[in-house]
Amino acid sequence: MPKQRRLKTVEDVRRYLAHVLLRVEAQELDAQVAGRMAYISNVLLKAIADGELERRVAVLEKTVSRGSS
Repeated sequence: MPKQRRLKTVEDVRRYLAHVLLRVEAQELDAQVAGRMAYISNVLLKAIADGELERRVAVLEKTVSRGSS
């Protein structure tokens, strides 16, 4: 079973994709499979960014609600 990775940050995904690219260059991984992995990684990056934006908006809303009380 392949090593499981925790991809929770943009930096985690960046390192993962760099590893995928190295494996393609070393001919250890098929380019089509790598393309699928990159596509899924891109979806994950969007989810990470959305989650971060949601967290930041929540902090701002909390700050604004304290200021208007």
